[in-house]
Amino acid sequence: MAAGHGNTPAAWTAVGIAMLGFVVGSVALLQVPTQMTLLWIGIIIAVVAFPLFLVLSKLGFNSSDH
Repeated sequence: MAAGHGNTPAAWTAVGIAMLGFVVGSVALLQVPTQMTLLWIGIIIAVVAFPLFLVLSKLGFNSSDH
């Protein structure tokens, strides 16, 4: 593995957003009754992380120089 593998602002931002989505979705599943709206919001947040990573990469935030 490369020395700076995944250690870029684009990668950290995408992982942080994906984790937020998983947390929101997990909280929704713990509610009784299950909050389906909140679950879908969590899923959408998690899915948005990948396109966000691609956009940040194109903007140049995918290098460890930042």
